[in-house]
Amino acid sequence: MYDLLKNSFLSGPVVDRNGYPYYVNPISDGIPLIEPSLLEEAVDGLLDICDFDCDVILAPEAMGIHLAAAVSLKIRIPFNVIRKRRYGLPGELTVVRSTGYSSGSLYINGVKAGDRVAIVDDTLSTGGTMRSIVSVLTENGIEVTEVGIVYNKAGDLSKTLPGVNVKALLNVKIEDGKPCLDD
Repeated sequence: MYDLLKNSFLSGPVVDRNGYPYYVNPISDGIPLIEPSLLEEAVDGLLDICDFDCDVILAPEAMGIHLAAAVSLKIRIPFNVIRKRRYGLPGELTVVRSTGYSSGSLYINGVKAGDRVAIVDDTLSTGGTMRSIVSVLTENGIEVTEVGIVYNKAGDLSKTLPGVNVKALLNVKIEDGKPCLDD
């Protein structure tokens, strides 16, 4: 199951980003090319494991966008992008985040108290960004029904995001500088 995603992950390079082993993959980086069959396998997998019992699908910029757009087209639920750029619109929520290789702020527009959202993203590594997003949403009365990810590098999802319904297609890791499955 998920043979294209597995092969894509396992055959990708790992680069050093200030001491952080970062894997390069079409689903998580858009390079090399995202073949339609690979994207389709990722989207169909997310549709298999997630309920999408929500009003809105949210996707962190940048690499959750193609996943959320394709899911949205298939299930007819609108999606919104959690942006790296501030727009200053009424009701804009600010998320301060930190990952293994960067930090900064994200901005959420188009959702309000009482909304039910599902979040779709390519990878969960340390969980720092996702914890920050979920925290800001719930603090503002927005229910996060689930988080669907393609690649889980975080290990035990119940410990990485306690109390959040997180589902992943593949558990992966970087070992000795090489991508590996972590089943």
